[in-house]
Amino acid sequence: MTDFRVRRDSLETVEFAEGVSGDAGQIGPGEALLRVDAFSFTANNISYATFGDFMSYWDFFPAEDGWGRIPVWGFADVVASECEGVEVGQRFYGYLPMSSYLVVTPGNVTASGFADFADHRKELHSIYNSYMLTSADPTYDAALESEIMLLRPLFSTSFLIDDFFEDSDWFGAKAVVMSSASSKTAYGTAFMLARRDGVKVIGLTAASNVEFVERLGLYDQVLSYDEIGELDTDVPIAYIDFSGDAGVRAALHNQLGDSLVYDCAVGATHIGALGGADGLPGPAPALFFAPAQAKKRSDDWGSAGLIERISASLDDFIELVADPENKLIVIEHSSGQEAVEQLYLDVLKGRAAPDAGSILSLPA
Repeated sequence: MTDFRVRRDSLETVEFAEGVSGDAGQIGPGEALLRVDAFSFTANNISYATFGDFMSYWDFFPAEDGWGRIPVWGFADVVASECEGVEVGQRFYGYLPMSSYLVVTPGNVTASGFADFADHRKELHSIYNSYMLTSADPTYDAALESEIMLLRPLFSTSFLIDDFFEDSDWFGAKAVVMSSASSKTAYGTAFMLARRDGVKVIGLTAASNVEFVERLGLYDQVLSYDEIGELDTDVPIAYIDFSGDAGVRAALHNQLGDSLVYDCAVGATHIGALGGADGLPGPAPALFFAPAQAKKRSDDWGSAGLIERISASLDDFIELVADPENKLIVIEHSSGQEAVEQLYLDVLKGRAAPDAGSILSLPA
């Protein structure tokens, strides 16, 4: 088995290591062996690494001291099983390591999937421990697996951000500003916000990405980071930060002053510019944790109700980005150690194109 690993204190340092054997004889009673077929990789996965210690992302797929296995979302097939109800040949969607195999301990096995009950995952959030059987997923389409891998995890966060703000009456804001507006989670959020009345949606992005962000057609206004001084200070504004960029945050807080009513910290796409907000005017950043909002809505609507709502909006979002007349994502499939390492470093360094949709796999 091959594992892609990064140094937790130096994300540019990477290696490939031999992990748990892919031999079916290595699994014990109650376990199953999954062959990781393919997974997506985006800036969201860099956020998992950046917040790996603080938010326990490193704990899902442990590695030796000092190393980490970055979680990804993708599809895996059962190649061996000692667990009743989990059969060889079944295909599942879920949270995976950047590896060729994963050993799981299925629990709560139903006709639609299972949860991993491995000891090291028992205290981790259930939303990341669930594996969905494709043959029982009413929204699954084999022809759209790439889009599902790329967009389902990101759009789920987008849906929950929109729901959180609506549930909070927008904190009194009449406009919402989003950094890293070209990122898929950001423009998924813009897609949801654009469906609502009375809230202006403003995207901030690098000057080189302005044309792409405007082509999305989801933002009422698009500004480069150098144009933050053009933001209107006469209306209450909320900030949704997908970049983690301390300089962008400082410029925005200083420009808006008392007009800024809420600062929502979501991601860290600008990994080389991270920082806090000490001494800045306006509200301190509040971290958004998607699983917390998901739990609230699961309690309100039931888990099936939440999934149904997200899936309905996701279908519309996929239709938008996959429109052959204005295709917003160029999907590229790559396999092998060299391809995985290169793509990882490109995303880490911010070199990936905004319309890139990267699907990866590691050979067995």
